Amino acid sequence: MTANGHKELAPERWERMRALLRQQHVMRVEDFCRQLQVSPATVRRDLDALTERGEIRRVHGGAVLVESRIAEPVFETKTAIASKEKQRIARAALEFIKPGETIYLDGGSTVLELTRLLANHANLTVVTNSLRAALELAGRGPRLILVGGELRRLSQTMVGPLTRLVLQELHLDKAFMGTIGLSATEGITTTDPSEAFTKELVMRQARQVILLADSSKAGKVAFARVGRLDEVDVLITDAKLDRQFARELAEKQIKLVKA
Repeated sequence: MTANGHKELAPERWERMRALLRQQHVMRVEDFCRQLQVSPATVRRDLDALTERGEIRRVHGGAVLVESRIAEPVFETKTAIASKEKQRIARAALEFIKPGETIYLDGGSTVLELTRLLANHANLTVVTNSLRAALELAGRGPRLILVGGELRRLSQTMVGPLTRLVLQELHLDKAFMGTIGLSATEGITTTDPSEAFTKELVMRQARQVILLADSSKAGKVAFARVGRLDEVDVLITDAKLDRQFARELAEKQIKLVKA
């Protein structure tokens, strides 16, 4: 029964369940029972129905939301989302960089936070397709190599087949990558096929792939696939990452760092 005294129809409950998952990212059966004031049997039937519709993914004791069509915000909006978490992730990523290395900086907003920490690190070579990263390092810091290609204005990155001309000639010690979606089953995904092409190429050229992604990315699936999750060597994220997702990472032998 709801607060106004009438019994909710299943579609109404489903919408409330979706809203709860968007807020919390992961919910247990008992959490749904408490919030919706329904029985565990009802919750499990609803979860089964939403799973069949492809809207959620069942985990032990509960569920996480699967967002199959993610709208990518403009870059300025992305930088404001989970900004404190992104700064902590960037500081943790800095510990992986050694003097003399050649590293790749992807175009994500979390990677841009790492870029800002490199202005005084002259003994590095940075390869990037990000105009924002290039502007940060244009005046001082590491040796800088820009990847040419087609400009994708939404992400301010150079993407597509033309990026191959530079990237296929390079050997990268480490690639610091961002992502829109991160799923145990669907892997790393983004919203643009041309961007996915360049990201996939970078990952093939790198000796070590380090993914920088706050916990809100977990369980989300975007339009274009970049690569499998087991192609990532290290995931640096925040402390809010779902425990079940962390266990799935461990099964794939991915090193997890919670900043």
